[in-house]
Amino acid sequence: MKGMAGDVKRAYRSEARAASAAATRSRIRDAAARLFVERGYVATTMRGVASAAGVGERTLYDAFPTKAELFTHTLSVATVGDEEPVRVFDRPEMTTARHQIDPRAAIAQVIAYSTDLLERAGDLIMVSVEAAGADPDMRAAADAGADATHRVHLALTTALHQRGALRDGLDPTTAADTLYALASPHMHQLLRRHRGWPVEQYAAWLENAATRELLG
Repeated sequence: MKGMAGDVKRAYRSEARAASAAATRSRIRDAAARLFVERGYVATTMRGVASAAGVGERTLYDAFPTKAELFTHTLSVATVGDEEPVRVFDRPEMTTARHQIDPRAAIAQVIAYSTDLLERAGDLIMVSVEAAGADPDMRAAADAGADATHRVHLALTTALHQRGALRDGLDPTTAADTLYALASPHMHQLLRRHRGWPVEQYAAWLENAATRELLG
């Protein structure tokens, strides 16, 4: 019985430590995201993030040894919405959209997911884009994100093409390029941040534009 009680206590302590570590990572991510967006990548310091998160610098560096790793983690979690190691391409919403029989419903599902993603991560994505010219880590992050996004769009447009749903004369690559431009973080930044469109207006415009351009 003593052994069983000891196992239970150790498991409880292990769960408590894991929960505490997750809460600390969350505070660090929130602080890092805010500072990266407000100040930019170059001007944001690890000391500033630690202070804003209410943690010691050693705690921050133990979790994220470099600023680049901190930014990558913060952006990755913002992109997918959780810490699960499942890329956007393999998320259930994307898989369902690719297998959706109704092409309009497929586009609507992708646009809904993309809108939520950009609401969470669009500002951070633009941080990497804006810093890409001066920092090789940001260049790598921006390029990797762009490539992954285009692959997601191409998988959808290929599926639509295979069902004969794309408008006449439109090939899957050009269709993916079109969706890539319409649903870009740049366009989201222009309409949501610069022009102040409500998210509902932005999402409706994007769905209508994508449907019109891809399906005719």
